[in-house]
Amino acid sequence: MSQDERTPPTARRRVADAGRRVSRVGRGVGRRGRDGIRLVGRGGAAAGRRFRTFADADGAADTGLARLTELHAVNVAGDAALTISLAGTVFALPTDEARSRVALFLVLTMAPFVLLAPLIGPLLDRFRHGRRWALGTTLATRAFLAWVLASAVVEDSPWLFPAALGCLVASRSYAVARAAAVPRLLPAGISLVTANSRLTIAGLVGMALGGGLAGALSQVGPDWSLRLAFAVYVAATVLAIRLPERVDSTAGEVDLDGIPVAVAPLPTPEGGVRRLRTLPPSVRYTLWLTTGARLLSGFLTLFLAFLMREHPIPGWSGPLVLALVAGAAGVGNALGSVIGNRRSAPDPERIATAIAAVAVLAALATSVLYSVPALVLLGLATGLFGQLAKLCLDALIQRDIADDVRARVFSWSETILQGFWVLGGAIGIAIPLVPGLGFALVTGLVLLMGAVAARARRLTPPRRPR
Repeated sequence: MSQDERTPPTARRRVADAGRRVSRVGRGVGRRGRDGIRLVGRGGAAAGRRFRTFADADGAADTGLARLTELHAVNVAGDAALTISLAGTVFALPTDEARSRVALFLVLTMAPFVLLAPLIGPLLDRFRHGRRWALGTTLATRAFLAWVLASAVVEDSPWLFPAALGCLVASRSYAVARAAAVPRLLPAGISLVTANSRLTIAGLVGMALGGGLAGALSQVGPDWSLRLAFAVYVAATVLAIRLPERVDSTAGEVDLDGIPVAVAPLPTPEGGVRRLRTLPPSVRYTLWLTTGARLLSGFLTLFLAFLMREHPIPGWSGPLVLALVAGAAGVGNALGSVIGNRRSAPDPERIATAIAAVAVLAALATSVLYSVPALVLLGLATGLFGQLAKLCLDALIQRDIADDVRARVFSWSETILQGFWVLGGAIGIAIPLVPGLGFALVTGLVLLMGAVAARARRLTPPRRPR
């Protein structure tokens, strides 16, 4: 006698009904899953179309700026995945450590720039006819190093720090090469500030996507998010090589005597101070203003971290205040990109001057009215000042510096700005943790950089003989 025959009819019906219910639930879950996938797909397609419309606007599709915008979004997505993967390791800011350890961290942040100014900038200028391959090389290098890091971060390999340092050097080299290529792809209808702002906004989109995916994969393990970074960098390498050929063109950059004709040439003097004096007045002025922004940012980051740890504001949690100020700085950074993306933006020097004045007033108000709202306002002003000043500086270098030395000047400026960020952080960990004293001191330093900027604009650069 079979098992089914021994089972009572009522029990068999119950089993059959349960099976049908499970089947119906399974079909319902399957339909909802398919509907959810379709919804996500339609949302992703709509977002992709909006991004494409944004990137192609104002003739950017015709000149190739749209392709560079897409490349930059993918590049930043890879950098975000890499940073999240290495959070807590070599990229962690050790604010809970002794001040000597933080000082060592500041020194290490300058390590990539040791190669950037004396080596990479001149190398990129020498091979201007291969800008696509220069961009692709920086991305392919990071792809390889991300794959190496995927094993090193799990095994705690001694190659962890050298590979991470190599990624930082390649990332800064990409930034220099990309900034030097923007004028070649600029549409006639927009300014350089607008083009740079568009790239920054695309970078924010890439950061959100790359950071979100890497954050999900990092729950499985940091090696998986690093493999994601590897895949993203490979895709970006292909996009870099497929940029328009006009990126590599050197037509119109030099005349028959080898002297650039579009903008003033740049001599190559021996000393650093004399080197800065050779820059056009507009670039010198905005560069010194931007050093004030970086100094303020570095100071606020480390001074506030130690201040909230040792002397929190009564009634407020230190980590909460830090999160509020960091969030305000992020909002200011994004707001600066949106303001810079306006087609009717004023002259870059005027923008940098106005936002520097706003930051000085915010720092002064914080020194007098030390409170959470004042700190949040200062964070917002610091992010806005840093972003807009950097956009204006990049635009002026792209406009007023000859193509044959533009990458070199970008590498100089990046090194100088990072140096002032480190200087601001060093001041923040060296002075006593007294809010009024600290914020009054940084206010005076930003004003001092403004005075240096005003004096630098009046200096006449030395001429180079033909």
